This record gives sequence, C-alpha cells and structure tokens, in this order.
Amino acid sequence: MKTSEYKPRVIDQLLTRKLRGKGAVLVEGAKWCGKTSTAEQQANSIIYLSDPKRYEQYMLFASENPEMILDGDTPRLVDEWQLAPKLWDAIRFEVDHRPGLGHFILTGSATPVNDDDIHHSGTGRFAWLLMRPMSLWESGDSTGAISLKQLFAAPRQIAAVNDTDLHQMAFLTCRGGWPLASTLSEDIALDQAFDYYDAVVNSDIQQADGVNRDAVRVKRLMRSYARHQGSQASSAQICKDINANENDTLSEDTIYSYINALRRIFVIEDMPAWNPNLRSKTAIRSADTRYFVDPSIATAALGLGPNDLMNDLETFGLLFETLCVRDLRVFAQALDGEVFHYRDKTGLECDAVIHLRNGSYGLVEIKLGGDKLIADGVSTLLSLASKIDTTKMKSPSFLMILTAVGSFAYRREDGVYVVPLACLKD
Repeated sequence: MKTSEYKPRVIDQLLTRKLRGKGAVLVEGAKWCGKTSTAEQQANSIIYLSDPKRYEQYMLFASENPEMILDGDTPRLVDEWQLAPKLWDAIRFEVDHRPGLGHFILTGSATPVNDDDIHHSGTGRFAWLLMRPMSLWESGDSTGAISLKQLFAAPRQIAAVNDTDLHQMAFLTCRGGWPLASTLSEDIALDQAFDYYDAVVNSDIQQADGVNRDAVRVKRLMRSYARHQGSQASSAQICKDINANENDTLSEDTIYSYINALRRIFVIEDMPAWNPNLRSKTAIRSADTRYFVDPSIATAALGLGPNDLMNDLETFGLLFETLCVRDLRVFAQALDGEVFHYRDKTGLECDAVIHLRNGSYGLVEIKLGGDKLIADGVSTLLSLASKIDTTKMKSPSFLMILTAVGSFAYRREDGVYVVPLACLKD
C-alpha cells in the first residue's frame, strides 16, 4: 500500500529483512515518528485499532473472535496493537500454524498498560524494530555525501561540501525529526514539537501505565531532563535540580516513576555506557547518559527557538549533541550496531561509540565547530584510542569529529575525520 508522498526511511530495508525471517514484526517508537506510514508501505491489508468508529467492536473481536482482526492479505498491519494486548498470543498462534513467514506487522507507540493477557514472549515468532524520528538524511536536510558504513572501511580520503550554516542547524534542532514537520513552512514546522510536547504532558504520559500524573509536574520533570541532555545525572541530581529551579519538591521515587512512564511511550531513550578492554585498570562510569529521543522535545520543554539557541551556544551545543545521537542511532541500526557513551574516573569522555555486531567500532566526538573545539575533540579521541588494549579487541575503525558547521568534510593528517552532520547518511 505504497504512497507517492512517502519519504523513504532507513528502517524500510530492516523491516523487509525482518519480515523474511519472522512470522511477525513489531515496530515500536514515539508517536508521530512515522511507524504507521512506514508499515503501510509493506502491508497488503491494514486494521487501525485506534479508529474511534470501530474501536469498541475491535476490542470485542480481540477478546472473543481475534480471527476477525487477523484475517486479511499478508503482511497484515495491526496498527497500535497495544490497545488490545490479547492479540499478541493470537498472532503468535497464527504464526505457528500458518506456512511461511512475514504474516503480520504490528506498530505500537507505547508498551501495553496491562500485560496480564500476554502469556508468551514471542521468542522465535516476533522480531522487534525500534523506530526513531527522522534523521537529517531521511528528512532531506543532509546531502548524504559521507556514508557512515564507508567510514568503517577507513577510506584514505573523504570529501564533501557543506552549505548548512549554524542558524539552519539551530532550526533543525528545534524542528526535530517529525515527518509532518519536514513538509511544512518553517514557522508552522516549529509548532509541531510544541504540539508533541503538549500531547505528552496532557495526555500521552497518562496512558503510559494508567497512572494519573499532574501535568505541571510532568513539565517540570521534562524541563529538568532537557537541562541534563548528554549528562549522566542521577535521579537524585534531577531531584535537586527540580527543587532548586522549579519551585517544587518531587521525591526520587516520583521522578523515577515519571521517567519510566516517558520511557514506556518512547519519549526518552538513554544511552548505555561502553565498556572496552583498556591497557590500564581504569574505572569506567557505568551510568546511562540522559537523552530525549529527539532534540526538539528538549527545546519545546525549555520553550526555546532557533534564535534562543544562537544566543546561548552552550545550550545549543548540548542539544546539538542530542540531534547527532538521534541520527547516529538511526544509521547504526541499519548497520547492525548500537551507540554507546564512554566516560572514566579520570574524566575522559567520548560522546558516542558506534559499536557493530561484528566487533568493529568508531569513536565520535560532537562539536558545534571551530578550530579550537575540533582540536579539543581530536585530543579526546586520540587519548581514548591510545588506552584501548588492541591485543584483546579491535582497534577503532575510525575516529570522527561530528560538527554542526564547517565548509567541508575531510580527513585530517592524523587520520581523524571531520564531518558536518548535514553531510552524513547511514
């Protein structure tokens, strides 16, 4: 059911591959990130469980006659499946008793509130795909002249021209990767992140686990989370920040509950720590790094626009890091990889480590741009690379400074790549 208006996504090929190997594929991710549109491109029949005209009937079918929902040309898309968790076991049963593979695509913007009706994990029958908002390459804001996949082959030279300036990057940070926003004029596009934020605060978080939460406190928590993008702040630190800056008192248990609810609706995606083999016994910090799934959530929570970021480059740098992490995650997923963060007890820190399933990895420092910041990033990368015990693991495939601005992508004499984000693709 392909549509001509659809902008191709990096996850398209992953979905095709998963359908060839499993009976059902679950595509999860934040609302508005494009899950349904992506699934529609490969589905031959569709049922939208959230259709208000049919919702009550669908819930009855899910409980009493699931075949009424599951019968149809395959792959059959069951959109927002979490509204009827009983369908999980019914789909698993169908997968077991139908010949072939690729029967169902499920999409979900939240984990089920109540999983009492799910009795089987789905192991061997289901594949899982996490979908994120659009990268700059997918939204048409990157030239894609530099391929992350090719960097893993350590080319001797790279070259690309970048025309994106700092103000445009500030706009892209605030606009975010919401598919609708990428099609709208700039002023209307910027509204989309604020609309998403309002929906999370006033409605979506209440549906995450059935707990009624105070919208004002949700806003305060999300503002604090925005201030801590790219940090390893603990719940206690976030608690102190809220108490100091928001004229409110939230307990650590309450903060944990709110964060967990935001995680269940895919608003938050923290980054795990990377644990390499090192030449010396350096203690590695194992706490996750705090990130929203898209930088525009942070700018909306803080009430910031592009001009605000231009006037506060320190904040801009932190939120640009969230933008880069989003795109690196999208690209790494296509390469069978994950993105990690490194920090040790000496304070040595690497913004992103892209680690592939085959053991290859690249080290990335994220900077707005400028010779001094790039030089600082290079020093960090070379220092970390020198600590890795290459008798126990591979040497890094590449070292890269990922920048907001810069006229060119190029390879330095020391081998470090300097790549503007608006030149990168998977």
